[in-house]
Amino acid sequence: MFSSNRILRNLTVPSFFVLIALSCVHSVHAQTIHLKTETYPPFNMNNEDEKIIGISTEIVETLFERSGVEYTMELLPWQRAFNMALEEQNTAVFSTTRTAEREPKFKWVGPLVQNNWVFLARERNDIEISSLDDAKGLKVGGYQGDAVALFLADQGFDLDLTPHDSLNARKLARDRIDLWATGHLLGPYQASLEGLSGFEPVFTFRETIMAIAMNINTPDEIVDRLNSELQAMRASGVIAEIEARYQ
Repeated sequence: MFSSNRILRNLTVPSFFVLIALSCVHSVHAQTIHLKTETYPPFNMNNEDEKIIGISTEIVETLFERSGVEYTMELLPWQRAFNMALEEQNTAVFSTTRTAEREPKFKWVGPLVQNNWVFLARERNDIEISSLDDAKGLKVGGYQGDAVALFLADQGFDLDLTPHDSLNARKLARDRIDLWATGHLLGPYQASLEGLSGFEPVFTFRETIMAIAMNINTPDEIVDRLNSELQAMRASGVIAEIEARYQ
């Protein structure tokens, strides 16, 4: 019988490096990434069967399957999902707005989708805004821990925060707030789930992208593989097809 040491001694130099490369590929595929997400429709959410769906969810599932990277997926409250990705190896959170403050804390795979930040108002209130300063004299509702709310707080806004963004739709409908700071797709979707309408965007105050925020200790091989495949999906129209299903 041959020992493993003797097999290695008999390998040619090129064969040895091929063996090392194959071992690296195997180690990448063997790792499981634990994906965490939140209820943030229409990007990620549960359906009536408790299956996680949404634009970003479908993009992420397709991405990991095409890349051959094993994964699990769990829907959690936002702050818990975010902290797990921040603290636990082989863990990631999506859909995460990529901000300057968050940039050094994670490794990033993206962009997944664009998510413009807007102020929604009741159509009948005829509110006109042309700058952030115009909104500072109004009562603005936001979602606790959300990047939109954090951005506005940094700009000097005293926000009326809720633990769930859907509550802002009800507050706006009852004139308990003047403006709802939210995503351009998220706000109208949440309002529709509450059976509410008559809201309009009165000002877009930031254009942002959302991505997968991966724990900083995630191997670069996995991050690079996912980013490369995501670019291929976008170029081939796969992402556009997914987005079209939610329009």
